[in-house]
Amino acid sequence: MNKKKILIIDDDVASCRTLQLHFISEGFEVQTAHNVEDGLQAANDMQPDLIILDIKMPGRSGLEGLPDFKQAHPNTAVIMITAFHDMESTIEAMQRGACEYIHKPIDLTELEDAISNALNRSKAMKDDLEIAPNTLNKSSMVGRSWMMKEVFKTIGLVASKPVTVLITGESGTGKELAARAIHNASDCSKGAFIAINCAALVETLLESDMFGHEKGSFTGAINRQAGKFELANNGTIFLDELGELSPAIQAKLLRVLQEKEYTPVGGMHTKKTNARIITATNVDLEEKVKDGSFREDLFYRLRVVTIDMPALRDRKNDIKPLVEVLLGRINKELKRNITRLSQETMDAFMSYNWPGNVRELNNILMKAVALCPNHIITPDLIPKDISQAKEAVNQPLNELSTNSDDTLLISLDEIEKLHVIRVLQQTHWHKGKTCEILGVSRPRLRRMMANYAIEEVK
Repeated sequence: MNKKKILIIDDDVASCRTLQLHFISEGFEVQTAHNVEDGLQAANDMQPDLIILDIKMPGRSGLEGLPDFKQAHPNTAVIMITAFHDMESTIEAMQRGACEYIHKPIDLTELEDAISNALNRSKAMKDDLEIAPNTLNKSSMVGRSWMMKEVFKTIGLVASKPVTVLITGESGTGKELAARAIHNASDCSKGAFIAINCAALVETLLESDMFGHEKGSFTGAINRQAGKFELANNGTIFLDELGELSPAIQAKLLRVLQEKEYTPVGGMHTKKTNARIITATNVDLEEKVKDGSFREDLFYRLRVVTIDMPALRDRKNDIKPLVEVLLGRINKELKRNITRLSQETMDAFMSYNWPGNVRELNNILMKAVALCPNHIITPDLIPKDISQAKEAVNQPLNELSTNSDDTLLISLDEIEKLHVIRVLQQTHWHKGKTCEILGVSRPRLRRMMANYAIEEVK
């Protein structure tokens, strides 16, 4: 096995020698230099896997020489070291391409961790995945899974029909994007799309926000203000987190649905509205109807058509196209050009459960792009609970393989049968979702169930 090569450039000869001896004992091939020019020559001769570069040296400083090292060896990680603790040098080093910045006196554990991360990142660059960042419109929805295709079909069928639509799904699944897609494909598309978060305001302010108020109707109402329903006339009003509406607002919303009219706060006359109403919730409204916190008549008025947005963990085949679109938007916003993910990162994404759904994926990528020192997103740039997700998924298999109990030495067919049953149970025997997770067709799933005598549990 080839030894990893480290080049140490520091004018402190004793420090260089100490580090050289330590890392040779750790199995590395190590060379040293004591100024930038000698370091550049040594790097050309040695082709190191990693460079440790001191900032303050006679002649050109490490900071001044850093761009030359990055230009000549773009895939070689550079760790900067310094005895100075000033913020400006740290910022400049990171902006010029350093992957880490460590202060003297050097903590060997800290340096070893930095070297390990840097070498892992370099290894990842050799087996990375090229991503084609997609610059779709911000309101575009993404998905190739059968579940998202069903969502797209339903949107296509209801968009041009004047019916109320209730969009359900966990937080972060894209309910507002679905509402915008309905609006954009409808006869209301030339009008405004107005969104209201029903949980963001207290009841009195929410009523004013929705229906407007007249001058002097309450303390602070120094002028008349139009409400969102008035602003959404000829367009669409989207009410998110619908389950948080108070009984009083529920009654007023029911009147809008029934009579197409409302009364501003403090007003004496009703106003007409032709705004299309689309609502969304991440709670079970039927349960809220049962416990009396949501009006039954309003519930049935709102759910003429229901669109259920699937959780990301149930459509993992969409992760790669989602990453492409999200990276395209994030690159544009942050003025970056990140086009690669390491295979380990993508494997972690595919293993993680995504409780925050697409919104969580977007936030993770945003942070990774902002902190990425080169052009590839590696596991050290994402949270540990995600980067270690694959290990957690594989743990039961690892335990199985190391257990000495002969009863655990079962056939591949038995393992496949157990896995199919487990996925069927997790999806509550939903054949479509099971096929999506297993990556098989429905006919093949039926054959597998028949071959293994798997009977559906009602």
